Amino acid sequence: MKRNAIYQLFSHIPTLETERLFLRGMRVSDAEDMFAYAQHEPVSRYLTWTPHPHLQYTREYLTYVGQRYRTGDFFDWAMVCKDDGRMIGTCGFTAFDFSSDAAEIGYVLNPDYQGNGIATEAVREIIRFGFEELKLHRIEAKFMQENTRSLRLMERVGMQFEGYAREALKIKGEYRTIGRCAVLSREWKENELGEKKHSFT
Repeated sequence: MKRNAIYQLFSHIPTLETERLFLRGMRVSDAEDMFAYAQHEPVSRYLTWTPHPHLQYTREYLTYVGQRYRTGDFFDWAMVCKDDGRMIGTCGFTAFDFSSDAAEIGYVLNPDYQGNGIATEAVREIIRFGFEELKLHRIEAKFMQENTRSLRLMERVGMQFEGYAREALKIKGEYRTIGRCAVLSREWKENELGEKKHSFT
């Protein structure tokens, strides 16, 4: 899918649904739910951003996100828990390589909801959307070397570990070694067909 088509699609970001989640555009009304997790240092320890200092900062960030949605160049969904209606994290595409039909994904989840497969569920749906709806060829994700939980999640959704780039990014004043995982469209299709066959046996 070409750049203009992607931007047009995300200027009215579609709502997606999984067993336990709605994935929809972020709203300023999500500020309290987002601040509940974004204010804590452990949540952003392995991410490029720093903790939100106060609720107004979160509101201003979500206002900015709304502006980016309108131009179609922001590709992240809010994760909303069906059980309680809370916005509990974000998941989506952080970048596209339009010339190669490739994209990078990222995610963050409120620690209160970790450990039960919620993030895995969201990432699987974004990968499905990327391959089925956007016709991508490759989807990748990056992680800091110390973030082994993220590596395990990537492997659970069918991504293959491709290696580390030593001290490749300077993040919060430190040079960090960055790992990369990826899945190709044909690998995802083969895995999906395998799971469907297994479910009928």
